Amino acid sequence: MDKKFISDYFTNFSDLVKPSSEIISNLIKIKNILIRASTTGKKSIIVGNGGSAAIASHVSVDLTKNAGVRSVNFNEPDLITCFANDYGFEEWVAKAVEFYGDDGDVFIGISSSGSSKDILNGCRAAREKNFSKIITLSGMQSENPLRQLGDINLWVNSMAYNHIENVHQFWLLAVIDLIIGKGEYTV
Repeated sequence: MDKKFISDYFTNFSDLVKPSSEIISNLIKIKNILIRASTTGKKSIIVGNGGSAAIASHVSVDLTKNAGVRSVNFNEPDLITCFANDYGFEEWVAKAVEFYGDDGDVFIGISSSGSSKDILNGCRAAREKNFSKIITLSGMQSENPLRQLGDINLWVNSMAYNHIENVHQFWLLAVIDLIIGKGEYTV
């Protein structure tokens, strides 16, 4: 039974990361958006909750350090708890965007369900703040609210959180390697 579970698990994940022409096109667009923002002195802001916050941290650091594209995330406990306490959890990302975002920045919002209210409100705040682009990554329901808010919306057709999160990370790390221009390099 365990062998079948693991075999099916790997097969399902493999099917999710098989590239479609739409995904390839969107990943190239994201690369160009991030490079354009960087060359004009702007930054990307990447946010998520839980596992998606961990992805935001990983991608933000690698974008900055390895790809030379300035990126930040809002994963400091003092920032999250202060803003959530003062403005409410659903508004903390929006307030962080208001305080730290600049006209022309890029917003990347990650939510496996596509319905995290703090991420949705962060997207709206980025739009109000005149960010150049909003990029969303979600899964679960195809018509989730997050998919309605982005200029580019990457969606994983799965109900499995770990598959969704791993595909999100895989796609975003592929963009970093695309910016760098190779998949193997020393850091």
